[in-house]
Amino acid sequence: MADPTIDPTLGPVLARTGDERAVLESFLDFHRAIVLRKVRGLSQTEASRRLVPSHTTLAGLLKHLALVERNWFPVLFTPQPRDVYLTSEEEAVASFTLEPGETVDGLAAAYEAACARSREVAARFDLDHVVPHPQLGEVSLRWVLVHLIEETARHAGHADILRELTDGETGVL
Repeated sequence: MADPTIDPTLGPVLARTGDERAVLESFLDFHRAIVLRKVRGLSQTEASRRLVPSHTTLAGLLKHLALVERNWFPVLFTPQPRDVYLTSEEEAVASFTLEPGETVDGLAAAYEAACARSREVAARFDLDHVVPHPQLGEVSLRWVLVHLIEETARHAGHADILRELTDGETGVL
């Protein structure tokens, strides 16, 4: 019997007896949704405020994670002629840095679009599908999904802390 305090509609709960792909995708989507939830209802000023010594802000997390989604799915699995896989430390810092005119709403929409594109790309390949990677040699779709779960969950944790520091709001959802 399931614990009545666990929300049975959460993706990872729904996929608890699913196949490997359903489990991986549900956990990734769960953490993607958490990141988006953490910026909802904040002003541009609040979402852009630096509360830690690094360049990490709630809005910056959205910008960074949109780049991560593009880098790991379309650029690796369905590369276009002008696509470049970003690897430098400068590019990593820039991925958190807000440019004039970038808004939290625009960044959230760009992240949602990048996630949707990632889902479309991933759906075209088996988990065992392997692609070349400029630093690692080769990676499978399975490995990329696990890596994106790790990366997104890590930044969702950062978002939890930044949101609590911003307005005191806590909670996963």
